Amino acid sequence: MTEPTPANDVAALSYEEAREQLIAVVGRLEAGGASLEESLALWERGEALATRCEEWLEGARKRLAAARDQPM
Repeated sequence: MTEPTPANDVAALSYEEAREQLIAVVGRLEAGGASLEESLALWERGEALATRCEEWLEGARKRLAAARDQPM
């Protein structure tokens, strides 16, 4: 697994990196045991990672739609 990056570096992550980190964040939250402060920080990071994944997926959808509209 790649090392987590600061929240402001989420925009630089590939889809795979963001997804991998999001899975790790969810796992840590589901495991429990974190302080309220840590849980909130994990939640915020998870939100940023989920947004990054959605940006990648939306970009892929647009590229596919554009490719379908291109004449062969």
